[in-house]
Amino acid sequence: MAIEITTAEKRLLQKVSIPPRPQTLLTVSSEAKKEEPDVSVIADAIASDMGIAAAVLQVVNSAAYRRAKEIDSIQQAVMTLGFRRVFPIVKAVALKSALKSDYDLNEFWRYNEWVASACVMVSEAVGRPELRDHAYMLGLFQSSGIPVMLSEFDEEYSELLDASSSQPWPEIIEQEQRKFNTTHTTMGALLAQQWKLPKIVVEVIYYLFDDSSVFLTSSELSGLALDLLGILKISRYAIDLRTRSLAGQDEWQSVQDGVLEHFQIDEFKVEEIIELVHEELFDTDH
Repeated sequence: MAIEITTAEKRLLQKVSIPPRPQTLLTVSSEAKKEEPDVSVIADAIASDMGIAAAVLQVVNSAAYRRAKEIDSIQQAVMTLGFRRVFPIVKAVALKSALKSDYDLNEFWRYNEWVASACVMVSEAVGRPELRDHAYMLGLFQSSGIPVMLSEFDEEYSELLDASSSQPWPEIIEQEQRKFNTTHTTMGALLAQQWKLPKIVVEVIYYLFDDSSVFLTSSELSGLALDLLGILKISRYAIDLRTRSLAGQDEWQSVQDGVLEHFQIDEFKVEEIIELVHEELFDTDH
């Protein structure tokens, strides 16, 4: 699947500023491509950026990962979890530090961090534990096009964004396309592509709100991509119930049947998962 860019979007992309990957990520990526990557070089590169290092440690010690013993250094994280598990987390937290805006993005990032943490738990609950780190990265990157849109369209986009607390995102996506000739999911997919995220993550971001059809028809997405999209959908629903209940329920209803069929689970299982997510993220003091 290739991202389809319209002529209007091509013109827009010539003006839009997409943040480059930070040096830490470039160093880690370069080492990762070697036949025998040196984990000490990777750990040192991550540790050299205090902001990224602190954020990575916060993630690996969070409720989502439910570790019995706290990890207290990047070197320990890389050795304990393995580079392949740490790298997606590094990419995710690096993005957060790179996306700047004149607008207060605290609530935006809090929501996406909750969704990302939920993605880890949902991955395990639906029998896809091997996807949890990519699911975390997807959860944090899913709306990365929003700061890009804010940067480009300023107050006009901010007003549209305010509606998302009460209006389903598929409806807002239609308004984005009409007003700005592009959508935040397209911008997010292009950002993810430029940051060299796994192709599967780029695809899921691009198709994020085409979900009502991709699960129930012969989809352009692979089974693995549908796994990630389904994990993200359950995770968003769990968080939406605490943050934007009515709009979130509308979004879930549009895709529920396809997600349940894909994972071969029922509504009771989803309720169990949501209860677990709420208990870990909202109802327990950590």
